[in-house]
Parts: sequence; C-alpha cells; structure tokens
Amino acid sequence: FIKQAGLGLTATAAAIAAPAVHAQPTLRWRMATSYSTSLHAHYGSEQRFTQLVEQMSGGKFTITLHHAGELMPAFGVLDGVQNGTVECVHTAPYYFVGKDETFGIGSGIPFGLNTRQMNAWMFDGNGLDLMREFYRNYNIINFPMGNTNAQMGGWFRKEVQGVEDLRGLKIRIPGMAGEVFQRMGAVPQQIPGSDIYTSLEKGTIDAAEWVGPLDDQKLGLNKVAPYYYYPGWWEGSAQVDLFVNTKAWESLSAENQAIIQAASAVGHLAMQTIYDNRNPQALKELVGGGTQLRRFSKPIMDRSFEESMQLFDEISGRNPNWKK
Repeated sequence: FIKQAGLGLTATAAAIAAPAVHAQPTLRWRMATSYSTSLHAHYGSEQRFTQLVEQMSGGKFTITLHHAGELMPAFGVLDGVQNGTVECVHTAPYYFVGKDETFGIGSGIPFGLNTRQMNAWMFDGNGLDLMREFYRNYNIINFPMGNTNAQMGGWFRKEVQGVEDLRGLKIRIPGMAGEVFQRMGAVPQQIPGSDIYTSLEKGTIDAAEWVGPLDDQKLGLNKVAPYYYYPGWWEGSAQVDLFVNTKAWESLSAENQAIIQAASAVGHLAMQTIYDNRNPQALKELVGGGTQLRRFSKPIMDRSFEESMQLFDEISGRNPNWKK
C-alpha cells in the first residue's frame, strides 16, 4: 500500500510541476512585391526578411513571397495592401507619386538625400514619424527595407551634350523625374523593367534609367545602348519600404511586431551592402566590355536643378502633405 501510494504521489507531483503547454497557432502572411527575382539586391533583402521572421518566431510566423505579376501587377501593390488583399508588400514609395507627390519624399526625389542622410532622417530624425502619419491615409504602416544607394543616370542610344539634345527624347523614367525631363522638352515613358531592353533595342525609346551597374548589367542594357550617363540626379538614393496593412499590423502580438521591426532592419541593411559590394565590379566589367561612360554636362545639371526646385515650390503651393 505504501509503495503504491508513493508512486501515486510522485505522479501527482510531476503532473503539478509540469507547465501547461498550449499549441500556438501558426500565422501565415503573403507579401507581394514590385520586383522580379532578377533584381538580386531586392530579392536578397526580401529573402533575408522572410527567413528571419520564420526563424525568430520558431516557425510560427511565415511570410510567403509573391513577385510582380504573381498576385497583382508591379504597380498594383499599394492598392493590394491598402485594401487588405495581402498583409504586406515590398515596393518603392515613389512609384505612387501619381496618387500624391508626398510618396516621393519617402523614397527619393530629384537632388534629394543620399542613403546615409535618408537613414539619419528616418531613424534618428523625424522622417519615419512624418511618413507614417501620411501613410495612415492609405491604411498602411511602413518599415524601411532597402535602399539602392546612388543610382546611375541611365543608358542612351546617342550622346546628349546640352539641354537642346533632350528635346523630343523618349526616355523611360518614372515619377517626379519624368516631370522634370518633360519640362526640359523630353518625352518621359513609364514602362516596367522587363520591357526596357526590347524598347531600347527596337528604338521605341531613346534612353532609359533603371538602377545601377549591378542590375543594369543583368538586364543587358549595355548591349542595346552604348552611352552610360551619370549621376542619377533624380535619386540621390531610393529607399524601398515594407508596407504593412494597418489592421494586419495591429492584430499582431507585441512579439511578432518586434520580429517584423527587427527583420525589416536586417533586410534594409542587406540591400545596401549588396549594392555597395557588387556595383564597382559590375561597372568595371561594363566599361571593359565597351560601355562609354559620360557625365551629364553642367548646362543639363543646372537646368535640371532649376526645374526641380521650381516643381517643388509648385507642389508645396497645392499639396499640404508635401509642404509639411
């Protein structure tokens, strides 16, 4: 009796001491992007982010990647996350200046901040708070998740030496920079990256900007346009953001919110370092293959600056978000 009672007490004590285990539900999100896997730095940032979310959550929080065209068009991702079609997206805010020019400030504007300045404004200045206040109008919260650093000025089928050479020039360039080029007589075109090569090859466009040596080389733009111009004055840097649907964000536990913040910060650094590390070698290879580097002339730079500042003044007069 004593022996049996002792065993019973031991089992009871063990049961009391054992913690209650409750299975945690698995959370699955979808992330649409504005990019394809051919953009190595963008894709690398996205992969690092999703991997870290899964690892830090012990596999309880997973985010699947869906690149441009899989769930929605490249430029349809803002509507997708705003409406809750997906929980989050990875995109460049300046793609959406057609909705409000203020989106450009969160990414890159002509003669704007370089990467280090952008990071300083976002993370230690008032930039993140101001942009999040604006983005609330679109039912999203943003997390910086990448930056292309300084970009090149693009590929041209013929040399452009003065402002007069820009008149009638059909150039693939999006957003605010397109407005500036238009003021100088050029004809801006907004076409997806996948169509740039063919458009240049066929002469449908005369010039195109994309990103910089690493991505431009992968796209093969040096094969269809011989002149490579710099600097990309319309983007001292181009920040890429993780946009999260506000309702989806607020439904997360404090732990999962912290995971998103930490993982996006690593993704932010990953993109910058990939470009810093690989752009120089890509540029050497392009020049070695016959690419002709050209610097935009002072008359073009001066006129671009004047037109940009005038455009900013006009926007400030009609857009209180931009002015703030």
